[in-house]
Amino acid sequence: MFGRERVEIKTPEQILTMRRAGLLTRAALDSVQAALRPGITPAELDAIGAEVIRAGGGTSNFLGYHGYPATLCISVNEVVVHGIPGDTPLVEGDVVSVDGGCSIEGWHGDSAFSAIVGEPREQGDVDLVEATRQALWAGIAALDARGRVGDVGAAVEDSVDGRFGIVDGYTGHGIGTAMHMPPDVLNYRDRDRGPKVRPGLVLAIEPMLTRGGEDTEILPDEWTVVTSDGTRAAHWEHTVAVLEEGLWVLTAADGGAAELAAFGVKVPTED
Repeated sequence: MFGRERVEIKTPEQILTMRRAGLLTRAALDSVQAALRPGITPAELDAIGAEVIRAGGGTSNFLGYHGYPATLCISVNEVVVHGIPGDTPLVEGDVVSVDGGCSIEGWHGDSAFSAIVGEPREQGDVDLVEATRQALWAGIAALDARGRVGDVGAAVEDSVDGRFGIVDGYTGHGIGTAMHMPPDVLNYRDRDRGPKVRPGLVLAIEPMLTRGGEDTEILPDEWTVVTSDGTRAAHWEHTVAVLEEGLWVLTAADGGAAELAAFGVKVPTED
């Protein structure tokens, strides 16, 4: 542990176990993304992800979390995060964000992606999804400088460059023996730059952008977060470990090598 927020620092062996949870999380989300099509329901997608986690020997870290009733959060169009999978079929052009994770031997992984079902309705939706993905990788790459956790938010804000709204009040987080732990990882600049980045730190970085404003509301189910202005939203997330040798994206199949190469960041080779 270090710092005022008691940030959990992992050993290399613990990070290896988190990598297993990360890869199983990736497999579950990849199976859901492959099944995305008009006519399928979020509940059916949830069942696909749940089966992959079960078959891989993991435990969903969403199901039952503070009473959450599903394995995945599946958020459609104006829903930013925490959408409960239901029985309303997806339609052509929907923007869908899928967030999920699992634990193995008590160590957690967490990841999210956004995609458009079938053909997009508007170029703005395509731009939103891609800008959110780019912001994620810019935030991850910022860790390589070994500065402060707040550098992630600064990099996300710079990447977005005012083109989209950055959702207020929802952040990335530390992750390890629990899914949500200190420190908070903001998606914008803040005067408090947070704890220092050091080997053994593991963060879930997750920008959320909208085609409109930053404000959100929570629906009566006490989970579903929607944009206040009804505009569409996107959400991307990865679990990232800081190693002595560099960065390791635990929920990316290649450890983040391909995406981080564009930022001049090298990922250690897996043995």
